[in-house]
Amino acid sequence: MPTYEYECKKCNHHFEVFQSMSDDPLKNCAKCGKEVRRLICGGAGVIFKGSGFYVTDKSGGNTAAASTETKENTVTTPDPAAKIA
Repeated sequence: MPTYEYECKKCNHHFEVFQSMSDDPLKNCAKCGKEVRRLICGGAGVIFKGSGFYVTDKSGGNTAAASTETKENTVTTPDPAAKIA
């Protein structure tokens, strides 16, 4: 179930509630009873890159292949302090 964040329009009380996506949004503040608004939150996105994050990956496998992969994916930028001849 998702967590929704609410803010009271009167007393600025912030609180979170676990609700089903089919539940109606809350209308009243738990602290003062006045009107609340549901805040839009981006949530937490996680991206796993590299090897070792999947069940099908071998643990303790070939380290040479992993180091080659790292070298191929590395981007180098020129040193701005270097002199141009």
